[in-house]
Amino acid sequence: MTEEQRSYNMSRIKGKDTSIERILSRALWRRGLRFRKNSSSVYGHPDISIKKYRIAIFCDGDFWHGYDWENRKNSIKSHRDYWIPKIERNIEKDVEVNHVLHGMGYTVIRLWEHEIRKDADDAADMIMRIVNEKKNQSQCR
Repeated sequence: MTEEQRSYNMSRIKGKDTSIERILSRALWRRGLRFRKNSSSVYGHPDISIKKYRIAIFCDGDFWHGYDWENRKNSIKSHRDYWIPKIERNIEKDVEVNHVLHGMGYTVIRLWEHEIRKDADDAADMIMRIVNEKKNQSQCR
């Protein structure tokens, strides 16, 4: 692949409304859950957020966010000096965002791309359990 072709391919990769976000959003919507997508008013711009219950959901791509990073980083063959620091910084940012959101009272849910693709209904059910727990907590107050 030429540099121009690679550059074009990389420019086509989306940051919002990705396929895994759409899959999970549809599963949640079918369960009657209403939410915001990519809300700029919530720190870290979670892919899905429910401000009423302080829940932030991130759909993390396996490559971009370093799933099984210690084993997988050795499989990167080209442009290692670019990709390895980039992905490691993404991992650091994810930890920072989690820390800030927890400090703000948010429950942070991070789902891996392969988990959503394998069983979006299972992921949506888990999120619904957390939402229902939060609902029950707010009703008890």
